[in-house]
Amino acid sequence: MSSALKPITAAALKAALHDGKEIALLDAREEVPFDARHLLMAACVPLSRLEIIVDASVPRRNARVVWCDDGEGLAQRAAARMAALGYSDVSVLEGGVAAWEAAGYPVYSGVHVPSKAFAEVVEHEAGTPWITAEELKRLIDTKADIALFDSRSFEEFHANSIPTAISVPGAELVYRFADMVPSPKTMVIVNCGGRTRSIIGAQSLINAGVPNKVVSLKNGTQAWHLAGYQVLKGVTAKPPPVSPAGHAAAKAAADRVAQRFGIARIDAATLTAWQAESTTRTLYVLDVRDPSAYLAGHLPGMKNVPGGQLIQETDRHAATWGARVVLVDDDGVRAVMTAHWMKQMGWDAAAMTVNPSAGTQEIGPWQPRVPGLDNAQVAGIGAAALQARLQAGDVTVIDVDWSRDYLEGHIPGAWYGLRARLPDVLPQVPATHAIVLTSGDGVLAKLAAADVKSATSQSVLALEGGTSAWRKAGLPLQTGATRMATAPDDIRLRAREQNENVEEAMNAYLTWEINLVNQMASDEDQRFHVMTQ
Repeated sequence: MSSALKPITAAALKAALHDGKEIALLDAREEVPFDARHLLMAACVPLSRLEIIVDASVPRRNARVVWCDDGEGLAQRAAARMAALGYSDVSVLEGGVAAWEAAGYPVYSGVHVPSKAFAEVVEHEAGTPWITAEELKRLIDTKADIALFDSRSFEEFHANSIPTAISVPGAELVYRFADMVPSPKTMVIVNCGGRTRSIIGAQSLINAGVPNKVVSLKNGTQAWHLAGYQVLKGVTAKPPPVSPAGHAAAKAAADRVAQRFGIARIDAATLTAWQAESTTRTLYVLDVRDPSAYLAGHLPGMKNVPGGQLIQETDRHAATWGARVVLVDDDGVRAVMTAHWMKQMGWDAAAMTVNPSAGTQEIGPWQPRVPGLDNAQVAGIGAAALQARLQAGDVTVIDVDWSRDYLEGHIPGAWYGLRARLPDVLPQVPATHAIVLTSGDGVLAKLAAADVKSATSQSVLALEGGTSAWRKAGLPLQTGATRMATAPDDIRLRAREQNENVEEAMNAYLTWEINLVNQMASDEDQRFHVMTQ
């Protein structure tokens, strides 16, 4: 271990989680091994993608950071890499997950556990009402006066949904409610794929004081599937644009929530002051609007995480516990609704309203800062030149992108390998004049190429623009699990995505999720404080 890195025992880490100071606990493994067993407060930041994730996840360079793994040696490598990027307070958990468990501390399975556990606690503490899939089916069949809202992202809704459902991602529920449900007699059901966003979505409406009866669909679309009912694919139903009256009703509801839950609403001057303090106190500033609104115009550098998704997977976007979090939108509704959940989850959360069209604005998707990318001195190769060299047989292509993207379409003849395991990949691939690394947009490929360059005497290149450039050039793609040099354990498949035993996987997942509330009752590390009055 580098002399700049400090070991930390399980007992010392336990104390650090309770000393009131900021801490980022990071796990360097890929998502599948992380899913199997990890610490509750840990965020999955795979060594393979560290530079792409870490700046946004841990923006403060002198934040206290602890890395862990389960004995694979990845934590030491990740900590050394992070220190080389300028982070000054980096430690490694001695003995990893096994040492934590041996000390008598709980270990969890699953991903985004703090968020999912929080929803279970909300349902338990707030008494969020629910109905079963069988009850919903009867309501639909009898043409009862109901409205069914799917609170997942539109992409998830489009992939699988319940008949009559409309896509209304979580933070949009209160914002669009008055226009979607003009009658107080209409019963409102909120669903997601499983439980988390169903519970949070339904309780959001209840907290906002809507006059309707509101319930969550117990176990979501998975329960609907398990009951043997039809699951639709390709549905595009969305709510109408918000009317002036609907907007006024939403703002009034947000005002009630802000007052009841004590949500601070800050101005530009306060944000500027907090930004000036960001070298001593971590600050996350997130635009929680719908992606379409964000893409049309937003403040420079501000990351978009729709509010419902932020509550669903908080650890993916904010890894420093104890940090300030400012949620931003253009009228205060979605920011307040998101902030009131973040506060109850244990974050120092505030809401802010900005006019994205005032002053300088950016159009299009957020682009993460990638520390170390400019120092990756690697030669590039264009798509056409690569095709010619592939036809000549003098190059080997290694794709380090997400395994799911590789399976859906990769450069013919390419090998698949996770970046963190490239030392194991290189002996498996043919010895040619040059090795070319590729990834979706070419960023990860450039980082990986720099790694390979120091480990081989072969010429090493990075495909300019990555596989996207190859695709845009109209060049052929190959699909399927061909030439897999490493196991594709970077993505934990959902129950619905399993190749076999789908129903068994769904039941196991739902049992796991429901049991989280019992685990939280005895876990002293969780920071939840659900307000029920």
